[in-house]
Amino acid sequence: MKANNICSKKTQKLITAGALIIVSVALMVLYKAAMLPAQTRQEEVAARGVKVMPFDLEQTTHVFQKLDDGGLQKVVAKDPSNKKQITLIQAHLKEESEKFRKGDFSDPAKIHGEDMPGLAELKAGARKIDVRYTALPDGAQIRYTTKDPKIVSALHQWFAAQLSDHGHHATGHSH
Repeated sequence: MKANNICSKKTQKLITAGALIIVSVALMVLYKAAMLPAQTRQEEVAARGVKVMPFDLEQTTHVFQKLDDGGLQKVVAKDPSNKKQITLIQAHLKEESEKFRKGDFSDPAKIHGEDMPGLAELKAGARKIDVRYTALPDGAQIRYTTKDPKIVSALHQWFAAQLSDHGHHATGHSH
């Protein structure tokens, strides 16, 4: 009987020690997870962008130029001899320009969110925007022109949001 009690106490101690180890490891994992930085906005946008944009963000640059009557959006290949990226850029921007003419800004919304600055105004005022696609030797561009100052402001807000969200993949300037 005494031998059974000794085995039982040893078993209890082993179980207790094992449980403490498991709890300690679990706490360390939870602590480390809390210490790791959350995914940045730019990382989130890049992850969603892969599902919408067929070209490689690392091999391209987005350019957003605010103009008095709208703006100019370009996507260019970092390597001007990279025909694959250039073809993908041109196909994508051509398709996007056709959608934008119709007020369909669903792709930017998928990447940047429905509450993206300027987006609601662009959707509502799409018929007031002249959207022109142009293929470039190293990519493509979309020129947005409007006489409506509210739409110009919305375009500028939209460009600023994209500049912020695309980080080092984008550049921009005014006039």
